[in-house]
Amino acid sequence: MRKSYLVAAAAAAMIGLAGAALPISVRIAAQPAPPTAAANDLRPASDFAAIADERARALALFAEAGRVLMHPRCVNCHPAGDSPHQTDRMRLHEPLVVRGADGHGAPTLPCNTCHGPRNFEPAHVPGHPEWHLAPASMAWEGRSLGQICEQIKDRARNGGRDMAGLLHHLGEDTLVGWAWSPGASRAPVPGTQAAFGQIMRAWADAGAYCPAQ
Repeated sequence: MRKSYLVAAAAAAMIGLAGAALPISVRIAAQPAPPTAAANDLRPASDFAAIADERARALALFAEAGRVLMHPRCVNCHPAGDSPHQTDRMRLHEPLVVRGADGHGAPTLPCNTCHGPRNFEPAHVPGHPEWHLAPASMAWEGRSLGQICEQIKDRARNGGRDMAGLLHHLGEDTLVGWAWSPGASRAPVPGTQAAFGQIMRAWADAGAYCPAQ
């Protein structure tokens, strides 16, 4: 009986030592991870309410909004040059087109030559009644999130919008909303336009602070 007890004790000790010898990363990995937002979702604005410091809350909110603002669906139509981009690789538009005087293309090849009032799925051509490029002053390509933040607040570069106008544009404009329903095989931006609008409004309410550039 005593011998059996000693054998059992020795076995338990060996198991304990083996467990202790496991790398810390392995032991931590065994713990359940807290839930996180899916890659194609946005965290709700309410998730950030517990951040007491307003500046920290605003920065966290804008970082979440950046998942939309810096997505190819948005940056492709906010190019640094005179031609839009296409696909998630953000290659130049094919065929080659140019911005034109008002963002609607050259007089001889305006955007609506190919882009109709809605997506044309058989040809994979995106569409919207107001399909056009953002003004050059609103170029986001190659810019940091902090630079985009300062830009969208600047009425000299955002189409003359005050904060109320900016929030309406981002949260309700249907051309902006196209990025959530791009059609064909294009990946939409995360979340919904309504959720994005709520994040941007919470950011404004927290002081509209921008990340460092």
